[in-house]
Amino acid sequence: MAVSLKSPAEVDGMRRAGRVVAEVLALVESELRPGVSTAHLDALAEAHIRRSGAVPSFKGYPGANPRRPFPASICISIDAEIVHGIPGERTIRSGQVVSIDAGAIVDGWHGDAARTFFIGEPPEPVRSLIETTRLAMMAGIAAAQPGNHIGDIGAAVEDVARPMGYGVIRQFVGHGIGRAMHEDPQVPNYRTGQAGRRIEPGLCLAIEPMFTLGSYEAMMLPDDWTIVTRDGSLAAHFEHSITITEHGPEILTTV
Repeated sequence: MAVSLKSPAEVDGMRRAGRVVAEVLALVESELRPGVSTAHLDALAEAHIRRSGAVPSFKGYPGANPRRPFPASICISIDAEIVHGIPGERTIRSGQVVSIDAGAIVDGWHGDAARTFFIGEPPEPVRSLIETTRLAMMAGIAAAQPGNHIGDIGAAVEDVARPMGYGVIRQFVGHGIGRAMHEDPQVPNYRTGQAGRRIEPGLCLAIEPMFTLGSYEAMMLPDDWTIVTRDGSLAAHFEHSITITEHGPEILTTV
């Protein structure tokens, strides 16, 4: 069930969780360069989360295989990896697309956000993919107005992707967020033919488009976590957690 914030204290709790996540993304971005190991980036992220009095949302999170919970504090997905890449011994290289997804819990409230980066100077098709995915997230956020419906968010996101010919991932979608990281409603990044839940003040959502330079088809790697494009095309992922106010959406995962 989706949380519906009713008091200033509850809103403040979500803001504090979102701020920690935004700080983590900024910290990782500052360290993101060729030669750095993904394990090092994960360690920096976890240290910052815990220093902030928060708990990593992702570490120990159950997945498709209950015997293999997520082993790290952030997801680092590279090139054709869409989401849920596991940090480890591999190092970042020049010319890679790197998506960072971070989550934190503060006093029981969750924050969740993601950004995609390019290591070096991106060729135009890759630059466009990354920037268009970000713009689609912002279009989805702008559509999250009181009185609209969840389907309006997906339509707004899809309308940004369609003219570019990008694949819009369907297997994974946005979601409600609050006292749990994943709550109802699901927030697709495409038209489903249904209006979906009415958007009302207090509702908290994580809006997260995932686009590819090829097909929308995806598959899971044998590690039971990493999701990749089936055709090997590059992918980008952006996400913000928001709450709906009487005046419109407020982004929570910002500093």
